[in-house]
Amino acid sequence: MGRVTERRKVLRIRDEQVSSRPDTLVAEEPLEIRLNGKPLAITMRTPGDDFALAAGFLVSEGVLGATEELQSIVYCAGATPDGSNTYNVVDVRTAPGVVIPDITLERNVYTTSSCGLCGKASLDAVRTTTRFAIDDTPPVRIEPSLLASLPDRLREAQRVFDRTGGLHAAALFSEAGELLDIREDVGRHNAVDKLVGRALQNGGLPLSRAILLVSGRASFELAQKAVMAGIPVLAAVSAPSSLAVDLAAETGLTLVGFLRGPNMNVYAGEHRIALRAAAAQG
Repeated sequence: MGRVTERRKVLRIRDEQVSSRPDTLVAEEPLEIRLNGKPLAITMRTPGDDFALAAGFLVSEGVLGATEELQSIVYCAGATPDGSNTYNVVDVRTAPGVVIPDITLERNVYTTSSCGLCGKASLDAVRTTTRFAIDDTPPVRIEPSLLASLPDRLREAQRVFDRTGGLHAAALFSEAGELLDIREDVGRHNAVDKLVGRALQNGGLPLSRAILLVSGRASFELAQKAVMAGIPVLAAVSAPSSLAVDLAAETGLTLVGFLRGPNMNVYAGEHRIALRAAAAQG
């Protein structure tokens, strides 16, 4: 739709020299997600992959877990007073017989706002709704050197970031380090939803042999989305939150933070990191 970026006039100051020029910015628009015709959530996102985003969101909410449970996703016409289509409202229809869990307002708010509920309530919500217990048998084993190479590969694949400098990214890698998919968005949680939604649409859930890498920090919400998709490894270039670490420890998720060059912190699930015996003992 050509709405991923927009142009705005900017006053440019460089070495005390002033000029005026157009600048390319990442687009940000609201997306309303409806479930079987009823409004469910609104998220601010970069337009594009909207159907995958909606599907991935519903995976994280425990509504969808398999391709055959998804009947259709459509843009809603007549979303404005004059009846035109804004392409900012989507309706997800589940297949007949799919049981919809009780998605309360409280759960809806914490998922879309990225703030998180507090403590035990959040952990219990994920534990009781996830369909895919992390079950990589045999366990995924990753060399630290492989993990160290992933952020540069993520950055190289960020096409829109090169034009705007204002996008987060999330990528799926195989345990051998092969780039499987990458999505960009103004919100890290949206980028992850787009990845998971595409996997659902392609019949790829659970992602039990995948590594999820996110730009920025690892919040509880991102850890939640990884667990709900059955992903065993979540790595972030910045810090995790305390609740993300708690959730990782609770569910068996491997959580890596501050992944920068050869340096990283492993906060949970260290059994998947292929350390040399001497290093592990030290």
